[in-house]
Amino acid sequence: MMMKILSFAGSTRSNSLNQKLLDVAVRGAIESGAHVSSIQLRDYPLPFYCGDLEAQSGMPESAARLQTLLAESDALLIASPDYNGGYSSVLKNALDWMSRPSAAGHSGLAHFANKAAAVVSASPGPLGGSRGQLAIRGVLDKLGMLVIPQSFSLGVAHEAFDETDRLRDSRVESMVRTVGVALAETVRRLKG
Repeated sequence: MMMKILSFAGSTRSNSLNQKLLDVAVRGAIESGAHVSSIQLRDYPLPFYCGDLEAQSGMPESAARLQTLLAESDALLIASPDYNGGYSSVLKNALDWMSRPSAAGHSGLAHFANKAAAVVSASPGPLGGSRGQLAIRGVLDKLGMLVIPQSFSLGVAHEAFDETDRLRDSRVESMVRTVGVALAETVRRLKG
């Protein structure tokens, strides 16, 4: 049975700590038999969501592409940075556009419903982005996703990776990979 997971970080910064952490969780999912499509949100530029813009111009092509990727996936694996105690605007904006009705009139929310999601976060601060992670988990739940309890917040993340972008602490690496493993196992159970 093919398990498809879509993964992306809510940071568009090159050398993102959240992307590095996400890559570790992705390895866990792949090792558990999932096919993971990892994308960069910077490759899908979007205007800020506005109902007037949507009414005038319809869904932007980048949003339609993201929505198609979500529709073809069984789960989301997201790394959410903490921006002043919340999640990033680029992450929220992408989710907002993806939730809109398609040009054919199909519900965007249906693409989220009853699919699994997992969240990891990294921050130079001691809380590891846990506040932003908590906020985005609430959004994913509202969209109808089954957000698994396994997650990971990496504090002091700017010191956690070596020069090859690997985590220095093998125990931390194992815990982050476990998030990807748990997501793959959840998808396996949901698909029966």
